[in-house]
Amino acid sequence: MSDQLSNRRNFIGAAGGSLLLVPGARPAAKARKVGVVGPGWYGKVDLFRLIQVEPVEVVGLCDVDSQSVKAAARMTATRQASGKTPRTYLDYREMLKQEELDLVLVATPDHWHALPMIAACRAGIDVYCQKPIGVDILECQAMLAAARKYDRVVQIGLQRRSTPHLEEARRRVVEEGLLGDIGHVEVCCYYHMRARGNPPDKEPPAHLDYDFWTGPAPMRPYNEFRHPRRWRAFMEYGNGIMGDMCVHMLDTVRWMLDIKWPQRISSTGGIRVQKDSKANIADSQVATFEYEDFPVVWTHRSWGTAPDPDYPWAFFIYGSKGTLKGSVHRWDFVPAGKGAAEMGGMVTLETDLYPEDKTEADLELHSAPAVRAHMKNWLTAVDERSRPVADIEEGHVSTAACILANLSMQLGRPLEWDEERGKVRNDEAANKLLARPYRKPWEHPDPAMV
Repeated sequence: MSDQLSNRRNFIGAAGGSLLLVPGARPAAKARKVGVVGPGWYGKVDLFRLIQVEPVEVVGLCDVDSQSVKAAARMTATRQASGKTPRTYLDYREMLKQEELDLVLVATPDHWHALPMIAACRAGIDVYCQKPIGVDILECQAMLAAARKYDRVVQIGLQRRSTPHLEEARRRVVEEGLLGDIGHVEVCCYYHMRARGNPPDKEPPAHLDYDFWTGPAPMRPYNEFRHPRRWRAFMEYGNGIMGDMCVHMLDTVRWMLDIKWPQRISSTGGIRVQKDSKANIADSQVATFEYEDFPVVWTHRSWGTAPDPDYPWAFFIYGSKGTLKGSVHRWDFVPAGKGAAEMGGMVTLETDLYPEDKTEADLELHSAPAVRAHMKNWLTAVDERSRPVADIEEGHVSTAACILANLSMQLGRPLEWDEERGKVRNDEAANKLLARPYRKPWEHPDPAMV
């Protein structure tokens, strides 16, 4: 660890308290204790950004992969101010029972978000949970109900709401009325991110408790596409590219334009080109989220090229006075006529303030400033007992809308959502699909029973 980094993380005892030498950090006499469920790739991205903005004490890490969790514990010891190695657990319930935690991060595969998050809320712990919040709508409703019942501050990892350059675009373009009347919105992803190939099934590695990893999902033969990291290739554990990438951009547009539930959702798609892969998620999909004044149209292809090569994963807001383009890397405003000037902005990586970002394995540098800001927003909300920018309810709306798009594609018809009843209007077949069956002995959470 460099002297510069060490000095930045040290904190000075003063008047019975301590002060972290990071701009805007929270003075605290006692470090908050943190536990992580799922300290894999993005679990560590979230955790290490949290450590960068506040001197928390990471005391527990939980993962069903003993090799992965031990490596994460060693890395955490080098990153936190105390230098202590967190205890490791196989079962999140044991960690919640044995550790006195203030904060829990949930960064498991999507099919494991609901149960640990609800358990942490019951234990009186505030939660940062990765997106999408659940794999079915009843899970989402139960997670929201648990957060409210136990009065927990729950931030969802929809960090575009805290992305500095997109906050600038919202402030300078949307709030200034430069778009005029908005008539159409597009969101898209053209990354070639769907797992390719057809590796054989085999026995799981000895360091992985595959039965626990599968948890409430259907039991399938172990395959290297399932663990680690490529589980998104299968609908059993998530909601495909719709649930992975659309949820971010749809949520960004909702935040930018202050819109909530779409009134009607329709979608078509499937495996159109990449038919030789073991993956069972769609490689092509179009979805329309209909709002009162305009539609939000999503398109993804995991093959071919992007129509706008500068914006392969992005949103486009079309107004009578101009167009706003935005992505994780940049934004541009293009006026429709004379008068307003073109403007734009780029991500600022902040590696001068956080040089460790440059050497952290698998860190997407563009995401680090957004995650740090998102963590700061969460911690402020925890202190104030207020709603964070990506509160669980916002995560519920964005996640459920994407799940409904997948159900529309599956059923071959549009779905109208009844926000008050939390059901699809006049479609009992669709309502029967709002909860996925849980594999025994795991029990599906019930919003009325959390």
